[in-house]
Amino acid sequence: MILEPRAADLDLVEVENALLRAAVGDYSAEAAVLLLANAGHWLPQLQGAGLICLLGDVDGDGLWAQVAWPDLDAALRAGRIGGSSSQLRLLRAAVSLAEGHPVDLGDLAAGLDRDGLVLLLAAVAHAGGSHGGELPPLAAWPLRG
Repeated sequence: MILEPRAADLDLVEVENALLRAAVGDYSAEAAVLLLANAGHWLPQLQGAGLICLLGDVDGDGLWAQVAWPDLDAALRAGRIGGSSSQLRLLRAAVSLAEGHPVDLGDLAAGLDRDGLVLLLAAVAHAGGSHGGELPPLAAWPLRG
């Protein structure tokens, strides 16, 4: 019996790579994944709650994955995932980027600390396509240590 791989069986780098592999070319989807990955809090939570679905090796270059965006609200209400108010704002921003759900940017930005605001600005700039070409990005992703 051959078992299909599950997101829960992967390390976080593999999960992030699989999510990015599936998002490549859709700047908003890429920005949502990068926002969650750079925030540090959400990928382990989503993985542990079974909210990251593996799509298999679609193109022969490795696993693809996607966040179960429609299931996040129910998971939050049920307490399967959670975070601080700042972390929840970043999750709302990621959902908005990935799924087009409207957010109040004023409320969102006002509730973030400086690090969170840097991530939000980088995500919005990435979604707008400012990360490619000859010019530097309008707001760069912070370096991870």
